[in-house]
Amino acid sequence: MFLFTDYKTEVKRVERVRKLKKRILVADDNPAILDALKIMLEEEGYEVETTVDGATVLDMKKPLPDLLLLDIWMSGVDGRDVCKLLKSTTATKHIPIIMVSAAKDTEQIAKDSGADDFIAKPFQMDHLLATVAKYVNRQ
Repeated sequence: MFLFTDYKTEVKRVERVRKLKKRILVADDNPAILDALKIMLEEEGYEVETTVDGATVLDMKKPLPDLLLLDIWMSGVDGRDVCKLLKSTTATKHIPIIMVSAAKDTEQIAKDSGADDFIAKPFQMDHLLATVAKYVNRQ
């Protein structure tokens, strides 16, 4: 009986921790970038999902992510269009969106699309982590 009680207690603890973990969706058409970001963000304690297709972002299911890292140019639906649509939809407009791109005008594109912030590629990991923390910790 003692082990069963400990097991139940541990399951409850794990469930509480999962609820506390912030969920991040990363959308980028470069699988190498997705892999690197997933590893880095998971090491920081985030729950991370990835996709190479902008259309997948538009089909998000609950629970919704706490933050979206969104590449501007992707196959399928363009990141600018994804951002505009998410920010104009009641159910998703609260999700912070950080646009990521190597475009020279990333800041203006992000602003015009309604993104909360932007990160220019190539980026420093510390800068990306600080920017992500800024938005997920304010919720």
